[in-house]
Amino acid sequence: MSVGSTRPHESARLHVTGAARYVDDIPTPAGTLHLAFGLSDKPHADLTALDLDAVRTAPGVVAVLTAADMPFANNASPAPDPEPVLAEGTVHYVGQPIFLVAATSHIAARKAARLAKITYAPRPAILTVEEALAADSHFEGAPVIWARGDVQAAFGRAVHQVEGRLDIGGQEHFYLEGQAALALPDDPGMVIRCSSQHPTEIQHKVADALGCAMHDVRVEMRRMGGGFGGKESQGNALAVACAVAARLTGRPCKMRYDRDDDMTITGKRHDFQVRYRLGADAQGRIVAAEFTHLARCGWSPDLSLPVCDRAMLHADSSYFLPNIRVESHRLRTNTQSATAFRGFGGPQGMLATEAALDHLAHVMGRDPLEIRRLNYYTERSGGRLPPADKADALPAPPEDISTKAKMQTTPYGQPVEDFILHGLTQDLLARSDYAARRTAVDHWNARNPILKKGIAFSPVKFGISFTLTHLNQAGALVHVYSDGSIQLNHGGTEMGQGLHQKICQIAASVFGVDDSGVRITATATDKVPNTSATAASSGADLNGMAIKAACETIRGRLAEVFAGEVGCEVAAVDFADGMLRAGAQELPFKQVVKRAYETRVSLSSTGFYATPKLSWDRLKGQGRPFFYFAYGAAVSEVVIDTLTGENRILRCDILHDAGSSLNPAIDIGQIEGGYVQGAGWLTTEELVWDDAGRLRTHAPSTYKIPACSDRPGVFNVALWDEPNREETVFRSKATGEPPFMLAISAWLALSDACRACGPEWPDLQTPATPEAVLAAVQRARGTP
Repeated sequence: MSVGSTRPHESARLHVTGAARYVDDIPTPAGTLHLAFGLSDKPHADLTALDLDAVRTAPGVVAVLTAADMPFANNASPAPDPEPVLAEGTVHYVGQPIFLVAATSHIAARKAARLAKITYAPRPAILTVEEALAADSHFEGAPVIWARGDVQAAFGRAVHQVEGRLDIGGQEHFYLEGQAALALPDDPGMVIRCSSQHPTEIQHKVADALGCAMHDVRVEMRRMGGGFGGKESQGNALAVACAVAARLTGRPCKMRYDRDDDMTITGKRHDFQVRYRLGADAQGRIVAAEFTHLARCGWSPDLSLPVCDRAMLHADSSYFLPNIRVESHRLRTNTQSATAFRGFGGPQGMLATEAALDHLAHVMGRDPLEIRRLNYYTERSGGRLPPADKADALPAPPEDISTKAKMQTTPYGQPVEDFILHGLTQDLLARSDYAARRTAVDHWNARNPILKKGIAFSPVKFGISFTLTHLNQAGALVHVYSDGSIQLNHGGTEMGQGLHQKICQIAASVFGVDDSGVRITATATDKVPNTSATAASSGADLNGMAIKAACETIRGRLAEVFAGEVGCEVAAVDFADGMLRAGAQELPFKQVVKRAYETRVSLSSTGFYATPKLSWDRLKGQGRPFFYFAYGAAVSEVVIDTLTGENRILRCDILHDAGSSLNPAIDIGQIEGGYVQGAGWLTTEELVWDDAGRLRTHAPSTYKIPACSDRPGVFNVALWDEPNREETVFRSKATGEPPFMLAISAWLALSDACRACGPEWPDLQTPATPEAVLAAVQRARGTP
């Protein structure tokens, strides 16, 4: 089956039968050692004494390493600033690795690591954004400010104004497969098998740690049991530790974090505090916007700078803001180094804007839906009409929205050429019966004093591309064997999102064969070099185009062979249904391949792709950082118990833009999963640190991700079937990160339910736990 067909995940059968192998399932050679880190229990302190005698003499221990034993680079950082694998004299957060134990079993290594006697000289610890601001503890030395227009003058003209503060919680990745790596000494280098979204970065860091060239390190990654950004940089430390220990001992070395260690050591989604101010004219058009982002980045830069950049880039959400100022503080604290997470800062930037817009609608006494649609970017072409039997019941779109209006630009200067939310919104409102349900919710709330319902709409406009321009490239390697079977390799990594299946369908479409005859091998740095991370929703966009290029090269060769066999023009050759055809003449694909082999025609090719049109100056905050935008919208309905704060998502309707979908089933699965994960971030997932800097929510018993029962009782998801206007692979669009922000509608619906409890602004914070909902209900009632 080719592109556009619904096909199961390429490893689906292995997943459901338990036969899929992850790093911890790979049979290891005899004599493999198992590693564990010894961790700091202080948030900030100098190491004055480190007694490891009891560790070294513990049962099963073969070697113990500290920073002094690292032969070359002691660095796991994805950023220019170093991030030591093992602490160098000072610890910076509770959970920072100080030493490394290599033992004959996993449990022996973990037990031994707890026997160390460490003496600390405590230093002052910065744990909160307020403390970081007071200490001027900034990465980059100062806040980053991007602005457009005269914001203060525009506020002077505003008829309506609101200001407030939103605390946005972090989030634990909670991938089902934890961080893991296996190092196998090779002649002359090292083979690494790991669970990583960025094998090339693992290769780079291991080579630096061993003092060798990158060609001496081969990194292989078959599949991950989830990543969500948490395996973009956080796996570096394990791979380096395994490689160094393997070089030292001459034995294979393996490391996997237990869940407690994983949650304690690794970074989370950045929590933000956002201070906002909006000004609007009498009709509700926003004339001025001001946002201050305070991001708690943790102890090292990691990926915080680009994460905070993307939060700024998405401060416009889906709206044209003519005068805007965004100030971003990247604050250094003595907590885990916050890292990439699905959406990469975009969700925090968009959420704050949507909250501010709801606040404005409340002050104006208007339905927030009206204010949202009024402030949309102009649409460059008309959208599809809603069903005729629903159109009359819909709220009318703003009368002055013109498809011929002048093109608008984002605050950072990128023209919005592909905006489709006017038509998409109208379609979703019809599908979801929004108008009738809005009335029904109001009637319910008028009759029920205890249980209150809420309904809310939220849109998504999400930029697709890495903001670091040179990362927007990909390579591929394609082999066609003499029996007609096809083998692919590309630089992307499979973490359950269905990337490999989409790539198989792309290749099958180019060759006109069924994708059952296409196989993808493990991502490996010796097959496709210098790859970018599978992140930024770019996996299929980049690697799909690289695979397509490689396949088209081989296809051209096969067309020449066929044309020579039957005596036709090469341009007349068509590939479909496992056959090559030109008019009435046809030959099976396998036969042509065999003939190509016999006539010494190459059946192997590389492919390469670099995303066009990109230009970005992050210092100025100007340019075109994104190739295109992906769009979507959701309507969520919830109910809250005003006595307990308990809440449920009753129904969700989603219409999402996947361009010409490569695989509708996989895309819908990504949308459903993204929404539920986003709802978890905004409702149940609460990270708690105590005053000593210890993460208290470090296990499933204390950290609540959504369960199956937390999904909406009615969950309607559909794709907006319109080809991408940019020349992406088969005109598709990314679906990895954009759907995550659809869950903002659930949080807005909870706020709407709280607002039904009284006349005041409820100021619901995140996550909207029962306690937060109760507090918002009290604020709505005007009760302290």
